[in-house]
Amino acid sequence: MARPPLTLAALATAAVPGLEVSGARPHSRGSYGQFDSALLRSTDGRTLLIRVPTSSGAELEQSADLVALRALSAGIRARLPFAVPTFVGQAPVSGTRAVVYDYLPGAVRDADELTAEPVLAAEVGASIAAIHGLPSAFLAESGLPRHTAAESRSAVIELIGRAADTGRVPAALLRRWESAADDAELWQFAPTVINGGLAADSILVEGTHVSGVIGWSGLQAGDPARDLHWLMTARGEAAEHALSAYLRARGGPQDGGIAQRALLHGELELARWLLHGVETRDPEIVDDAVGLLDGLVDTVHADESPALSTDTGPVMAVADVEELLDRTPRTGGGSEASSMLTDSYDRSDLERMAAGERDDDEADATGALPLDLTGWGDEADQDADDDDQDASSSASS
Repeated sequence: MARPPLTLAALATAAVPGLEVSGARPHSRGSYGQFDSALLRSTDGRTLLIRVPTSSGAELEQSADLVALRALSAGIRARLPFAVPTFVGQAPVSGTRAVVYDYLPGAVRDADELTAEPVLAAEVGASIAAIHGLPSAFLAESGLPRHTAAESRSAVIELIGRAADTGRVPAALLRRWESAADDAELWQFAPTVINGGLAADSILVEGTHVSGVIGWSGLQAGDPARDLHWLMTARGEAAEHALSAYLRARGGPQDGGIAQRALLHGELELARWLLHGVETRDPEIVDDAVGLLDGLVDTVHADESPALSTDTGPVMAVADVEELLDRTPRTGGGSEASSMLTDSYDRSDLERMAAGERDDDEADATGALPLDLTGWGDEADQDADDDDQDASSSASS
């Protein structure tokens, strides 16, 4: 059962010395998460976010996110054209920990909305390029991973092999993925700093401006295509503007295989979802993943899109990839983080989650703190887009 806002507010006062909370409300930007979370209003006017993991995977994600946020020093953040969450405090609770962050305002938009208008699409592309343009030395100082192109390729080969071992991936897809992995030319790239778990719902926007990027648990040096797979499948008319803006901002020698690798990473999200179901022994997830893979293989022979490599045959239609990835819930944890857009949901009902439905029943507001749970007053909706974030987020990945 989800912790009510009053309980989370009490935890926040334990996590942040001197904090006085005047208001609290449930926080949800999606139905696929594994956190109890709430927005808090402090008496000094700050808005804070508190999150408590409800699974071991979410706990690992949170720990990795904290390491990454500490690595993103003031000097590194100054190089980025958007805000990054700031750690405020933490407190132990029930064998895990509650973590408090400064809340970043901004609306969550899906991939199509982020690329529907040229101005915002260009901002998105330039923002991703800014991440990839960071100097990588700070990663080593913080003990964060740094993968060469060869290691990135090996990781993809290992993932394909694990998926093949399940016996649930259609042979046509395995051949397609293996051909791309075997195409040495495709893997000639310079590793960059990457978010590692970037998706449309990682990006916060205000108007046509990217105001923040959240969810940094996958921070590392590696294949920049990993941060672009969701962008390559967007149906927005300005998706090309986003990619063009990204390439312009990156400058230097162009990575000729980045678009193909991005599409490959997108398709492999379905393999990751299958493996998650197998590893957690959840037959519903396995069945869902198999259905998604069957839908993917049905489109492999479409001829209107470029191939993953010279040997794979035509790639599935972009719109079909987007539809499948939209239905693929995030696993949470590690580099496949669901960022800071999650809160509690009932894992026992996978179909409801995959369909994007939510259980909005709130726990009874009981506790000692005299908090306003009715919407924080007129000014409490400090970010009018927050409700839009709740409405626009759905089970995705």
